[in-house]
Amino acid sequence: MNLAFWKKKDGQPKKKKSALREWLDAAIFAVIAATLIRTFIFEAYTIPTPSMEKTLLVNDFLFVSKVSYGPRIPMTPLAVPFTHHTLPLTKYTKAYSEAVQWKYKRIPGWGDIRRNDVVVFNFPEGDTVALERSDESYYDLVRRMGREQVWGQYRVISRPVDKRENYIKRCVGIAGDTLEVRNGVVIVNGTPETQPPASERLYHVTTTSGDRINHMRLEEMNIEDVPEVRVSGKISYNLTPSEEKAIKQLEAVNGQVEPFIDSNEDGVWPQDTAHFKFTVDNFGPIYIPKKGATVRLDSGNIELYRRIIAVYEKNTLESKDGRFVINGTPTDQYTFKMNYYWMMGDNRHHSLDSRYWGFVPEDHVVGKAWLIWMSYGKGGIRWSRLFRTIK
Repeated sequence: MNLAFWKKKDGQPKKKKSALREWLDAAIFAVIAATLIRTFIFEAYTIPTPSMEKTLLVNDFLFVSKVSYGPRIPMTPLAVPFTHHTLPLTKYTKAYSEAVQWKYKRIPGWGDIRRNDVVVFNFPEGDTVALERSDESYYDLVRRMGREQVWGQYRVISRPVDKRENYIKRCVGIAGDTLEVRNGVVIVNGTPETQPPASERLYHVTTTSGDRINHMRLEEMNIEDVPEVRVSGKISYNLTPSEEKAIKQLEAVNGQVEPFIDSNEDGVWPQDTAHFKFTVDNFGPIYIPKKGATVRLDSGNIELYRRIIAVYEKNTLESKDGRFVINGTPTDQYTFKMNYYWMMGDNRHHSLDSRYWGFVPEDHVVGKAWLIWMSYGKGGIRWSRLFRTIK
């Protein structure tokens, strides 16, 4: 029997596929298989900023598990494979079409988001983007520059939920929690957090000589010698909990280390200084909304929930005669349709996180950061970080 041929139903021999056709079929199968894996099982992600240091470093390459919380069904299914929101080698060309939009649905996963999970999610304020300043929040630009100037100077577009920028932070509060930050310490339901061992925050260090600590000594301690910041003769260093203990032991320091407390209110959510005097290090308490929970609304708390009601859960919200009108009905309360989360970077004084833009809705959650499969820095590959699970 000639293996190069086989019989059709009508008895006529069928030619073997050409090499080109076989390559094409194999390529199509590979694209489909890879797309399904990327959508429903895991996806690669790269750390672009130091907001999670030293838990995660710039140029750590991660696998993000989609099955941990359940894979999200694509809400914008018409897209170029292996792209996010922009075509490769272009600055502004969209890699997707909004001709078809599906409602948010998630396949059941292994579990729910837990406190202290490191989570990848779509940027909540990324629904509107000034393309030339896409690394900044459009809403922050408007607050600083004015809407007219932003629209006149930049190209402004909207993006669907699953095509907004990917962010990675630590979930410090889940739906139903009451959270506050007191002197830089996160307190959830009355219990202070256990600080992640590789997290960083700024400390003021006073040396006996008034000079900076020797650069070589800092290198031995794995402490980055950041540009000098002096406040009343003190020197600032960004330290992990273990580094803070170690630097206290230095003879040149003699225990004179104290945490930096940021008292600046600028840009801190919900940008309503008449009712909320929040700062980065003294924030809240606030309630993190839970699906099915109901809150009473008044002029003192509406800014906490305005974006949830009007944007994330797509209701109309007006204020008439001192009362709120939601979807045409006067009311003084609201029942949430989704769970929400509070995300913060481990590099507490160098992170744009929920303290600046509020709650993260469940439909924005992409997956759980799982494994570092590659990492490189100034000296090349960071071998000690390869295949390290993320905690």
